[in-house]
Amino acid sequence: MAKAQEKVVFIWEGTDRKGTRVKGESTAISDAVLKADLRRQGINPIKVRKKPKPLFGGKKKITGQDIAIFSRQLATMMSAGVPMVQAFDIVGRGHENPAMQELILSIKADVEGGTSLADALAKHPLYFDELFVNLVRAGEQSGALENLLDKIATYKEKTEAMKSKIKKAMMYPASVVVVAFIVSAILLIFVVPQFQELFRGFGADLPAFTMFVIHLSNFFQKWWWAIFGGIGLAIFAFVQVHRRSEAFRHWLDKMLLKMPIFGELIRKSAIARFARTLQTMFAAGVPLVEAMESVAGATGNAVYAEAVLKMRDDAATGTQIQQSMRTTGLFPNMVVQMVAIGEESGSLDTMLGKVADFYEEEVDNMVDGLSSLMEPLIMAFLGVVVGGLVVAMYLPVFKMGSVIG
Repeated sequence: MAKAQEKVVFIWEGTDRKGTRVKGESTAISDAVLKADLRRQGINPIKVRKKPKPLFGGKKKITGQDIAIFSRQLATMMSAGVPMVQAFDIVGRGHENPAMQELILSIKADVEGGTSLADALAKHPLYFDELFVNLVRAGEQSGALENLLDKIATYKEKTEAMKSKIKKAMMYPASVVVVAFIVSAILLIFVVPQFQELFRGFGADLPAFTMFVIHLSNFFQKWWWAIFGGIGLAIFAFVQVHRRSEAFRHWLDKMLLKMPIFGELIRKSAIARFARTLQTMFAAGVPLVEAMESVAGATGNAVYAEAVLKMRDDAATGTQIQQSMRTTGLFPNMVVQMVAIGEESGSLDTMLGKVADFYEEEVDNMVDGLSSLMEPLIMAFLGVVVGGLVVAMYLPVFKMGSVIG
């Protein structure tokens, strides 16, 4: 079977039917194919060349925030009556991220070729997950694509905001610990030895704390390569095991839920994502059993994902969601009761939306509270670690003053 030719991004210049000079970027298999395509559009190509690759760093990574912004732009344009292909062209050419621009124009080319939007998005699973594709497909089949795109955009904006807050809460203390370790290592390897040379001619015993820091410095000087190499190897091994082992991910997510403070934050985030995703899928008319699989992946926690898949199996046998939620033991009674009311009143999507709003606000408040609480704790931690090393080096100076006296 012949291998499909890869599309390339070209920069072109030409003149339109009125003789006006125009230019732009397009993807095509070759420059000859692009020239033929431009002529069909009424443009006489003058210059066509491959777009040069960036000298440093390659393409900028496509983030979840990029996808959220793209979803909102597409939804806004289509609700304003802009044709889909034209909307893709406007959004794609106006994007600052070259990688995102290439992705959008590639989807546009597929749609122009007769592929449905859902199928065109499904070709890029790294950026458009099953939930996104299923919602778009439901919108295309029901004829309410504009409405569904608006729901998708709202969903992506809320989930990205949630992820950002969780990362902020987690990364702040982690980054401080890393900085403290690096600063301490620099002091132990480069600064403490200078003091050690000074202390050799003191003629008095050094304080126990100073001796401890000197021994620690000697250890770092001798084994710094093993310490940093071991840390790097441990991080690499953790990433690889986390990526390849489902059992390890499940165990880690289970341990994270048991952490003080942070465990509660992760739990509330998972419930908010569950409610928001199920609300969006249910409002789009996606069948409940089919929606549950996408909901499981959106919770962001393997323990909750496993529970949602169990709920899916129960729903397939006719069990109500609220009964299944109660048996998992992972959802607070308030959430279960809200879902029960929604099922009985036929307004499940509305109740799920209220649950999502409540827990998203809870996450916001927890992150703000954690930030306020952690700032003094982190300052104290840095003071103890870095300040302790400095004090250990100056204790003998004070002792020398008493010896001289």
